Amino acid sequence: MASLLSTAFVLLCSLMGALVQSEPTQDRQALLAFLSRVPHASRLKWSANDSACDWVGVECDPTESFVYALRLPGVGLVGQIPSDTLGRLSQLRVLSLRSNRLTGQIPSDFANLTSARNIYLQSNQLSGGFPPSLTKLPRLTRLDLSANNFSGPIPFAVNNLTKLTGLFLQNNSFSGNLPSIDPPSLLDFSVANNDLNGSIPASLARFPPSSFAGNVKLCGEPLANSCSPFFPSPAPSPSNPSGFVRRKSRKLSTGVIIAIAVGCAAILLLLLLCLFLFLRRRRERQTPKAPKPVAAAARSAVVEAGTSSSKDDVTGGSMDAERNKLVFFEDGVYSFDLEDLLRASAEVLGKGSVGTSYKAVLEEGTTVVVKRLKDVVVSKKDFEAQLGVLGKVKHENVVPLRAFYFSKDEKLLVSDFMAAGSLSALLHGSRGSGRTPLDWDNRIKIALGAGRGIAHLHTSSKVIHGNIKASNVLLRSDQEAAVSDFGLNPLFGTSTPPNRVAGYRAPEVVETRKATFKSDVYSFGVLLLELLTGKAPNQASLGEEGIDLPRWVQSVVREEWTAEVFDVELMRYPNIEEEMVQLLQIAMACVSTVPDQRPSMPEVVRMMEEISRGEATDEGLRQSSDDPSKGSTPPAEIRTTP
Repeated sequence: MASLLSTAFVLLCSLMGALVQSEPTQDRQALLAFLSRVPHASRLKWSANDSACDWVGVECDPTESFVYALRLPGVGLVGQIPSDTLGRLSQLRVLSLRSNRLTGQIPSDFANLTSARNIYLQSNQLSGGFPPSLTKLPRLTRLDLSANNFSGPIPFAVNNLTKLTGLFLQNNSFSGNLPSIDPPSLLDFSVANNDLNGSIPASLARFPPSSFAGNVKLCGEPLANSCSPFFPSPAPSPSNPSGFVRRKSRKLSTGVIIAIAVGCAAILLLLLLCLFLFLRRRRERQTPKAPKPVAAAARSAVVEAGTSSSKDDVTGGSMDAERNKLVFFEDGVYSFDLEDLLRASAEVLGKGSVGTSYKAVLEEGTTVVVKRLKDVVVSKKDFEAQLGVLGKVKHENVVPLRAFYFSKDEKLLVSDFMAAGSLSALLHGSRGSGRTPLDWDNRIKIALGAGRGIAHLHTSSKVIHGNIKASNVLLRSDQEAAVSDFGLNPLFGTSTPPNRVAGYRAPEVVETRKATFKSDVYSFGVLLLELLTGKAPNQASLGEEGIDLPRWVQSVVREEWTAEVFDVELMRYPNIEEEMVQLLQIAMACVSTVPDQRPSMPEVVRMMEEISRGEATDEGLRQSSDDPSKGSTPPAEIRTTP
């Protein structure tokens, strides 16, 4: 009996030992197949002699019988995700491949990841339509596809993900109408910066406006866009959103037909009467005096120092005068009035933090940009005073203001049209095949131009820009940059935080809601990081923790992976590594969390000019803190990988 018990004990120990030392053989083979078919950085080393559960980024269950999580963020994965590799990890709960250089479509065999809870694929270059395989994962709770090149419609099948708590689709090229997405547990949602149109479904109206920002053709709650702006609506609501046509089976009775005919006749008579009265009133108002030419009317509104010369110059003494008074600045190069502007064909250029911009083409061929301001709280006198200051700003790297209009219901700004568009569109638009990347020389040129424009605002005009971001850096055909939307924060009062795009906002502005020259420097530093990394700072997250762009760059640099922060589109240009690192040093000095440790804009311009001349030194950077936690990285700590 004792011998029998001893034998059983030995067998039990052997089984337990085998269980503890088990290896997820099938998952191991799938991972090795993935690694062998996807180029990657040399630091990702999976040794065939080690257990798969000990590999970098791989986590197994307690018994080591299957792979529980695969986390490979920012490890330099390049190319398409091959099929028949990761799709074989049938017990996988967490998949994170964010911040790599993955391209192409999501394999269809991802539908086999039925145990998946969290999938993070943001900040790659993945393309194609919304991956249908991901709508077949019943346990999925968080899905992040942001900052890729996905396009086409968002499918109604997303509602199959009944346990979804977070869905992040921002910064892609999704188009069409938004479906009624309504998983019962959905708490976080964003489709910002796509090309969606139509009305926002009632099921999504509970999310904040930032969840839908950047889709100029969307309208309805929670957006302030009521679909009837001053110019033609960028997003008309569909009259029949359901798409169904109700067919009536019964014919109209004779009495109804007679009633309709009588009603139509009455309406016609009423219209004729109105037309007669209108023509008669117009004839009575005519006078022998010749009408004032349009150009003369415009010139009469030209004012000293950019403000009105009399009380009626802006609002006029009557409603007719108010509708026709467009106030031009003293060096006006245009000759048109408000009626000409209203007759112009208008195209929505975009919705920004201070209002909606329109491209207006007048009948005589002149093209201007009209910005319809929102949330202006100051009086007419204060509005005129601030515009008077801004109208005097003259610099080749600042978009000049040409005219303004003020009434109780409308506040408009008129400026030059820049045909080459914005830096944001050039840097982030249509990434993928067929795209002409923004090369290094032009990035330096744009950075210098924008920096010179902001430095001029600070030194010569004593104007705080207050809203520095890539969409407010406009380009001429020769790639010369000019900053726009400057100095407008005083128009919105203290209740509206300056630079509403959080990714560019200095830490102190979040608390004080007051822009300063130093907060402009911080925002410009973020802009430089955007040029270097190719990443938009206002995307919801640069990682699962939702860190901002400066902290993400600091974390990568701290691990001595500095080369990984640079935009993959810059890797094709030879002999620019040193210049990129030098500009990175300048940017990190600008984004110091302590305002006094940031350089001034003239100093920033000087340091960038030294880079462009090949004479960059570390002078001027030493003033920044050597503590990375304070928002800057000392030059000595910035290294590139071999």
